[in-house]
Amino acid sequence: MPGYVAAEASLQALGVEEVIFFAVNDGAVMGAFAHAQRVDRSRLITMMGDPSGVVTEALGMALTHPTPMYKMGYRRCKRFAMYLEDGVILVHHVAEQGPDGQEDPAGDDFPEAVLPDAMAAAIKALGEPGSRSPGGRTTATPRAPTGAKRCG
Repeated sequence: MPGYVAAEASLQALGVEEVIFFAVNDGAVMGAFAHAQRVDRSRLITMMGDPSGVVTEALGMALTHPTPMYKMGYRRCKRFAMYLEDGVILVHHVAEQGPDGQEDPAGDDFPEAVLPDAMAAAIKALGEPGSRSPGGRTTATPRAPTGAKRCG
């Protein structure tokens, strides 16, 4: 999350109007997490809870690998980032493995695919904002770390 805070200006320059972090958690936990990460006053970053995992399931991003599920003990969301224009997903990255194919189902050890630099490069590769869909809101949606104990 700190990388997205640092990249706010460059993301806005690419046409990103909002970055939404969500996790399988409730709104109160997400609010506290936003405060702890000092993003609660950001004009670009929004924190959202998905307490029942409905959004996570609808996006096909439920983490079902047994290792993180065993360690965490509750449902989680894969670490992913999307770039949307007018509700259309134009970029979708999931952090599930390392650069040499190492298994990382939770994306904790190799999150690079969903960090701001990777997303910015993918957005730039699409071309000029507005040339891909008929105007409107653009959103980058990285998955926030889940659980009150995880802070980064």
